Amino acid sequence: MCLIQCMSNEEIQSLRDEVKEMFYHGYNSYMEKAYPADELMPLSCRGRYRDREPNRGDIDDALGNFSLTLVDTLDTLVIFNNISEFERGVALLVKDLNFDTDVVVSVFETNIRVLGGLLSGHIFSNYIKDRWKDHLQWYKNELLLLAQDLGYRLLPAFNTSTGIPHPRINLKFGMRSPQIINVRETCTSCAGTMILEFAALSRLTGEPIFEIAARKAMDYLWNQRHRSSDLVGTVLNIHNGDWVRRDSGVGAGIDSYYEYLLKGYILLGDETYLQRFNQHYKGIMKYVSQGPLLVDVHMHRPKSNAKNFMDSLLAFWPGLQVLKGDIKPAIATHEMLYQVAQRHNFLIPEAFSINDFEAHWSGYFLRPEFIESTYFLFKATGDHHYLEVGKQVMEGLQKYTRTECGFAAVKDVRTRTKEDRMDSFFLTETLKYLYLLFATKKDLIVDLDQFVFTTEAHFLPLSLSSMQLDEISKISEKADALSPPPSSFLTFVDEEKDGSMQYFRHCPNVKYLIKKDLKVDYVRDIRETLKGYIANSRDASLKYARSSSQSTSTPSLNLASSTCSMSYNDHGDLSEKRLSLQPQDFSATNKEHLEIIKKMGINVGFTTDGRIQLIHSAATAENVDKGVEGALFMQEMLRLSKQQVNQFNSKHQWLSFISPSTGSMLKFKSGIAQFGLQLKQPLSGKVSIADPIKACSELLPESNSAISGKIAIVERGECTFVQKARVVQKAGAIGCIVIDDVIGTTEETLPMFAMSGDGKDDVSIPVTFLYYQQGHSLMWFLKQKDDLVIEINAADSKDNNLDFSSSKPSEPSNNEDKDGSYEDDSEVMSPVEAYAEITDITQQIIGGNGEDTERGMKVVEAVLNSFHHDLTLKYQQYVKNNFNSIVEGTILQDMFSSLQSSLKNMKTVFESEGEPLLARSKRKRNLMSLRTCNTLTYEHLISTYTICPRVNTD
Repeated sequence: MCLIQCMSNEEIQSLRDEVKEMFYHGYNSYMEKAYPADELMPLSCRGRYRDREPNRGDIDDALGNFSLTLVDTLDTLVIFNNISEFERGVALLVKDLNFDTDVVVSVFETNIRVLGGLLSGHIFSNYIKDRWKDHLQWYKNELLLLAQDLGYRLLPAFNTSTGIPHPRINLKFGMRSPQIINVRETCTSCAGTMILEFAALSRLTGEPIFEIAARKAMDYLWNQRHRSSDLVGTVLNIHNGDWVRRDSGVGAGIDSYYEYLLKGYILLGDETYLQRFNQHYKGIMKYVSQGPLLVDVHMHRPKSNAKNFMDSLLAFWPGLQVLKGDIKPAIATHEMLYQVAQRHNFLIPEAFSINDFEAHWSGYFLRPEFIESTYFLFKATGDHHYLEVGKQVMEGLQKYTRTECGFAAVKDVRTRTKEDRMDSFFLTETLKYLYLLFATKKDLIVDLDQFVFTTEAHFLPLSLSSMQLDEISKISEKADALSPPPSSFLTFVDEEKDGSMQYFRHCPNVKYLIKKDLKVDYVRDIRETLKGYIANSRDASLKYARSSSQSTSTPSLNLASSTCSMSYNDHGDLSEKRLSLQPQDFSATNKEHLEIIKKMGINVGFTTDGRIQLIHSAATAENVDKGVEGALFMQEMLRLSKQQVNQFNSKHQWLSFISPSTGSMLKFKSGIAQFGLQLKQPLSGKVSIADPIKACSELLPESNSAISGKIAIVERGECTFVQKARVVQKAGAIGCIVIDDVIGTTEETLPMFAMSGDGKDDVSIPVTFLYYQQGHSLMWFLKQKDDLVIEINAADSKDNNLDFSSSKPSEPSNNEDKDGSYEDDSEVMSPVEAYAEITDITQQIIGGNGEDTERGMKVVEAVLNSFHHDLTLKYQQYVKNNFNSIVEGTILQDMFSSLQSSLKNMKTVFESEGEPLLARSKRKRNLMSLRTCNTLTYEHLISTYTICPRVNTD
């Protein structure tokens, strides 16, 4: 597709060859002048060894006297088809590489550069060994053994109370080094950029400990996100998880954490990572993405910018958006960066101002991020504009950074003075992406579509997803349970009212997202919107927003549009294509249907809870046309799935009962099922807990008789929802409540969902779902009164989830909450709002007679005892889960530190949300306030479980 004059094949080949010459100029200079040093010093024409040159601070933590540049660059030789040199490099590393050295290195840099390089080198060594009988026949997994040795040397860094790895480690002595013992902080990307390499190491060696450690770190970062903005900070304490720097963006300090969530899903097939990425992405696009700019904000106050500059590392983001399928903002941000590059002679400074785009940090270190995004955008759009961008970048490198022996970083882009530095990523990433931009499939001996690029552009095969270990599978299932399962095998979630942002469970093909009748090419039109953006950069963000909203010629790349009747012909134009099977007619039990979609490259599988899962791989299709048809089939199936999800997930039920201790009516929001009786009239009855509570097999005889005629309580897990319903229905239950088995889940932080069935229509009782916190509150009340009667009924989304029918507080007066931060009364209350309402009601009751005061005390006591019960269960479960963990001598510290951190986080929520709600109460004039009664605080709630005595404020 050409939006400008197309670049000829001859010119493209010439540029490809020029990049190859640049690579060998740098690589040969390193091998001849520097090896086995870590890096080449391109001005001095000699090697840089750790501790032999003047210390440069944190930069030197990437060096470990382990021939960094050769390890990092090894797989690039395969991209350049130089098998002989690749084999020589492997042999050199097998002979010379040794990690048993007394040197402190960065865990993050060593992982992505060295461990990633060894793994990629190992994978390509076996690939070449199998296909070229005259190369590497001597190879016997030596690089993998080196990678395993390095992995074990990095592993002690994860021995912290949070599971967040220490930022540095001594390769010989581990954490027993005086240089690192007092370090307490690390960056988000440092902790969250381990899962690809560590998972690959686990699956290639059969040792699950690496992936488990990396996953624990990812889980902890996810739990530390700000629940309102869904953003994470930049630096946190490795021992207690507190955020040290709360500025949040997509650049330095955070960047590759987001990257590894999405790529973790692509490589490992674990939908937990996709769900987390999507939730973060929503927050990023809402707060960080400001027009084409990506501006750091405060994670806890996301409408407030944290910086007035952007760093160059965020240039990777458009490339990641391409992988996600969100093309329009990727084009816009890349165009902004392109104009910044033009302003600085294609030497993008380390950081630049968001006001005038002048250098904020003036160095240029030959970084790859901008050319990486250029490569992905070209592959997605075919627009030759991106070839021109690559050409200009290459010209800038040749003109301003080339030296007699290699390429040098630029100390100051304004004066273009060089620095005696050539980081390994220049050969590994920058020139690799630049070469791939101009190369065709015929130029490569490997199929890139079968690999995932790590953040260091190393190659990990997609086949790793089929090598999952049992121990990892169990952990994955547990983590996946923290998120509600989709109500069908493919789920869309609308995150924007205009439907322009949708989240896929399969990577979209960008071609099929473009409308057939689009008269003006959308890529050019987006760029035209930004024409002169940098040159006229005064109040640039406002200018972009205004021009975007007023432009009538700019088409919207609407990812929600159904384009399933379209395909591309040989010229890249859309043409009609008829599907041999309409998605709405598909049945997973029809053998003929299964055969049809198999020819399209679509395989049918089932998840652990019985949901159908469609997986499309064009490479397994009968032919190219069938592969295209399969992509169209999946797109339409996604659209239908989305409609189904919206139909069910917009509904919920209420579960209500009378509190035994207070006589007040309590209500919990509950999820519906896509099977069983759909309630039109309320169902009322006594409840009984199934035994065994998982209810995956026939119940015990005494439980059968206890459940008959009652509503059964069962626990999620070990079998499908519908199987549990069948078991209790057989025992005579009139209804079924499924309680989540994942500790801490609540409707306040997770969306309600509809439980899926298996296509059979043999369940005739209603089934409803409660998250852990609501479910265990119900079970606590059941222990207080074993003949507790509950009612389940359908309700609309405007009802409250907790109601005191006898004393509902009135709304605040018009002169209160002028900042607009008070939520409308029709919204579902959060836990802190619920506690605030309870306290407020109690305070009102205290002002009455003695009987009402006693009743009010019981209300608070009941709720707080439930809170204490829930916290106790969490602690007991934590002990159970961690007692067998591999932590040397720190298990008790680990347990107590985690609990302490949890309490501290809850304290923050209460003080930031609960106290303002109490303070805004309309009745505060006649009641004690937090200012006059210091005991009504978070600490008071979790310790004494009493309230302040009445204070006369008159």
